Amino acid sequence: METIVAKRAGFCFGVKRAVDMAFNAGKKGGDVYTLGPIIHNPQVIEQLKKEGVLPTDEIDNSKIKTLIIRTHGVPLQISERLADKGYEVVDATCPFVKKAQEYARLLKEDGYQVVIIGDKEHPEVKGLISYAGDDAVVVNEGNGLPRLRSRVGFVVQTTQPVGVLKRFVSEAVGQAKEIKVFNTICNSTALRLKETKELADSVDVMVVVGGKNSANTTQLAQLSSSMSIQTYHIETSEEIEGDWFLNASKVGITAGASTPDWIIKEVEKRIKDIGGKG
Repeated sequence: METIVAKRAGFCFGVKRAVDMAFNAGKKGGDVYTLGPIIHNPQVIEQLKKEGVLPTDEIDNSKIKTLIIRTHGVPLQISERLADKGYEVVDATCPFVKKAQEYARLLKEDGYQVVIIGDKEHPEVKGLISYAGDDAVVVNEGNGLPRLRSRVGFVVQTTQPVGVLKRFVSEAVGQAKEIKVFNTICNSTALRLKETKELADSVDVMVVVGGKNSANTTQLAQLSSSMSIQTYHIETSEEIEGDWFLNASKVGITAGASTPDWIIKEVEKRIKDIGGKG
């Protein structure tokens, strides 16, 4: 049984940057907190806790000396409140998310109705909404566009597939007289999806590694499953079962942008121990 690991599996630039910033803050000591989980990976969060970096949902916490803003960013109102606090703020927002926030703000200021494509409950999208104005709307793959104004501007959650953006822009042409589009999808996301599709097309079983609450990891698993390939979405090697690979000659491994290399290596080793040869 051959085991193939996707070249782009694991941390993207923005996640690696944020995790490094969090660990560096922890090394300085003091009471260090992240506003929400720094990334959507439970194992990394547990590692940070061991280094004294704890997640919190409250900014009004007298224990805080240093507060780290997560990769997904925070709503504008939170940023404004943090400016009045007396503790150090480390902004680990992904630069691509920052760019999406800025585009949302520019569209609003230029008089466009902002359409945000993404998951309304995702922290990144909650942040985008705060920059986009009161008439902004959020749409995702499972619904259609509401009635729009004549001037519409699009921004996208950075982990969305490009096909969803194309679909909604096409729909908007039937309503709006003027459309402005900022394709804020992270290039890493598109390349990871493309690579996963190619890998799934050449193996018998796919193992997708990453947090169950990670949007981009879930997309990888859904893409693989949609190709009628036996697909397993796991967080750690402990979840792997030997009978997944019965009669399989090739196994593919891919991982979300918030999955550290050490977890991917453990998964690869576990599969090889079961019967892989690498």
